[in-house]
Amino acid sequence: MELKFAEEVTAALKNKQPIVALESTVIAHGLPSPQNLETAIKLEKIVRANGTTPATIAVFDGEFCVGLNENQIERLAADKNIRKISRRDLPIAVAKRLNCATTVATTAFIAHRAGIKVFATGGIGGVHRGFAADVSADLPELAITPITIVCSGAKIILDLPATREWLETNGVCVLGWQCDELPAFYSRTSGLAVDEKVETVEEVAAVVKARDTLNLPGAILLTVPVPAEFEIEAEELEKIIAEALKLAAENNISGKETTPFLLSQMSSMSAGKTLAANIALLENNAKIAAQVAAAIF
Repeated sequence: MELKFAEEVTAALKNKQPIVALESTVIAHGLPSPQNLETAIKLEKIVRANGTTPATIAVFDGEFCVGLNENQIERLAADKNIRKISRRDLPIAVAKRLNCATTVATTAFIAHRAGIKVFATGGIGGVHRGFAADVSADLPELAITPITIVCSGAKIILDLPATREWLETNGVCVLGWQCDELPAFYSRTSGLAVDEKVETVEEVAAVVKARDTLNLPGAILLTVPVPAEFEIEAEELEKIIAEALKLAAENNISGKETTPFLLSQMSSMSAGKTLAANIALLENNAKIAAQVAAAIF
């Protein structure tokens, strides 16, 4: 599998310096314009400010790009034809030389093969509400890819108890960053226990190194609550989610189009509160991921 590295990432790998992978679906499909471009640039700046090299991952002309230049990030933010791909789509992307944004699953797959140990995102995919057989490709990827993913739990539009059970059953270690409960994306609590609470990046690094020593195949999920000032109460969220799901059903929205549609509707219904929370948790997760990556090295 051939990878195309940005010079900055190549230098970091050569010098054994910490790197944080960043996904590109959030740029192409997860956030509206102009916040998508602004956030993509801000996340890279945050990672650098914390002594770590950022590596935003995407596919351009069928090549797996590890680290992007400014023009590539701008294309992701502006091009409406950028395809959202998961692991199953990779052979198609290569064969047809497509331009694609990578999901959590695909970013984790490429990052691990690039030798990157830590990946920051907003929320992972999971088990969908009302249809337990509809499981995001993110979950099985976490079960087989030994990378550390810093996130704020699973996206709130999903079935969080079923997602937590799936992670437990499939051996994915879930850590809580200074918290005992799995964060619920826009909310800081979910009522679902993590496997272990960690207070410092050194504790996280110790768990990661122990996982590697044991040669366990799965990811470690470091779950970080949204900053308190941006939290949205669960009761308010549930009302918004219910209405957004109803609209999705009425408009026959399904498959990989569901999450972007729901997030967009929720932002509108909450007068931008969910969008502000999403950006805040992305920025906070990038900072913590950079610090964790540095501690691992």
